[in-house]
Amino acid sequence: MGTTMDMRTSLPTEAVDPPAALQPASLLQLLWLASPALPVGGFSYSEGLEAAVDTGHVRDADSAAHWLTQQLHLALARSDLAVIAQALRAWRAGDAARVHALNDWLLQTRESAELRLQTEQMGRSLREWLRKLPQADAAVLAFAAGLDPSYPVMFALAAAGSGAPEREVLLAYAFGWAENLMQAALKAVPLGQTAGQTILSRLAAEIPAAVEHALALPDSARQAYSPMLAILSSRHETQYSRLFRS
Repeated sequence: MGTTMDMRTSLPTEAVDPPAALQPASLLQLLWLASPALPVGGFSYSEGLEAAVDTGHVRDADSAAHWLTQQLHLALARSDLAVIAQALRAWRAGDAARVHALNDWLLQTRESAELRLQTEQMGRSLREWLRKLPQADAAVLAFAAGLDPSYPVMFALAAAGSGAPEREVLLAYAFGWAENLMQAALKAVPLGQTAGQTILSRLAAEIPAAVEHALALPDSARQAYSPMLAILSSRHETQYSRLFRS
């Protein structure tokens, strides 16, 4: 004779609530900030990828995906994403000293002139865009006007009023970065649109782990150390023929 299972014993003793859904307004704001259409000029930078193509490190879709995956984990997660998480808390807490410290750290640790100019230009452009929004906080923007802004710190300011959790903000930033760099690969290698979507798929699969790593980093573990990227970025500054500003 078969046995029957008492279904009551297979249920958890306490119900586990599902995670709270991101509110529609918050989700839309994050999609807006991650969009390549945001007027900050991200499309004009390759962050050393063009130099990697010129030197043969990146030759096709597979090597481009590998290069960008390494950049995601070794550079973005340990620097920009970690700063955004901490800057988000600082903006929301009104901690001006902390915002200044994080912004200064980012500017000081950019490993080439091109990379520093990129973050400054995109930071200024995002600050100007924020000033034109009807919901702009005049006092906060007056403080931001005194910064020589980096893009990650300004992105944190733009996301601070969304109500979105830190994890979702970092996911949005990382995906926006991935989409911009995938588009740079299409032009620099060059590649077709299908290959570009393959690259983006591989990056999207890696982004959650990079975000979790960034969220767990204390100040003492945050770092900017990617020698090959720095070397290629410096070479790009004098590269004979180029499409991108970095």
